[in-house]
Amino acid sequence: MSHQFIGRDNDPPLAILVETLASPMLVAHPAPVCLEVDMDESLRLPVDHPSFCQLMESLVRQALLEMPEGGELTITGCETHTGVEIELADTGSAVASRACKLPLIAAALSAELNWQDCPQGGGAVTVKFPRYQAAQRRAA
Repeated sequence: MSHQFIGRDNDPPLAILVETLASPMLVAHPAPVCLEVDMDESLRLPVDHPSFCQLMESLVRQALLEMPEGGELTITGCETHTGVEIELADTGSAVASRACKLPLIAAALSAELNWQDCPQGGGAVTVKFPRYQAAQRRAA
């Protein structure tokens, strides 16, 4: 499967893309949600831009559904020895009580999604993009 990757020098850092994508959704949410994005400035998009945005929109939407009274959404990202990982953690309900939906785009991106409870309450989903995609991105 061939992917086009952004991550070129003129592309915005991944943190900026995530903030730009999530902020309007949080503003439109009926209750206040505080957003924190913590990613290294050098972290670049591990897959093609439209697919990544589609996946992130779906996961942010799921997190917001779990926080009808408002809360906090923290999105972190890092490069690991196996690829790129992005985690969305919210202060909504525990994972066992939610409908953790696997967006169809995740399979197309070969992304692995793992849901877990957060120690302080709420839930998180970690999206793991395999290293081979990151290597193809750098070669593009």
